[in-house]
Amino acid sequence: MNQEIPLTRDVDAIQIPSGDTISLPADTPVVITQSLGGTYTVATSAGLARISSNDADALGIDQAGNEERVQKDEEMKSAPIIEQVWHQLKQVYDPEIPVDIVNLGLVYDCTLDDEEDKKVVNVKMTLTAPGCGMGPAIAADAQARIMTVEEIEDARVELVWDPPWNQDMITEEGKMKLGMI
Repeated sequence: MNQEIPLTRDVDAIQIPSGDTISLPADTPVVITQSLGGTYTVATSAGLARISSNDADALGIDQAGNEERVQKDEEMKSAPIIEQVWHQLKQVYDPEIPVDIVNLGLVYDCTLDDEEDKKVVNVKMTLTAPGCGMGPAIAADAQARIMTVEEIEDARVELVWDPPWNQDMITEEGKMKLGMI
């Protein structure tokens, strides 16, 4: 981290904070500023961008180093389904803030429902700022993580703006990570 590295191949990334898809060509110098939840926030000459774990090899990162996360996911498989869902939501990060969306207080509601004999998760979440273009990407990350829980057949993540998010919604754990307490 904090060392400039050239991309080894072309990569599609998401520009922060607009949420626009951009292409970063091979040999583009980047600096990894955050590596959490399987995504990478990189600084480029054009600003910040988020690169998915599928493109970690372009950063020279070997995904085999994720054994600890995979082991924790395996351990969680014996937990109740809703606990597994919350565990997966804690693996989703705002690309600019090193705290997961649960501890940031962005998840307002999470229910496990039976709809036509299918297990469906419904999540209502918000963002730290209503104009953040990263909302769809963060919501998609949350949905993808939830869908890794074996028994879940559908996941719906809705972005809501009421009540407006504020820093008081950050958990004590989140505040500690941010150096607020």
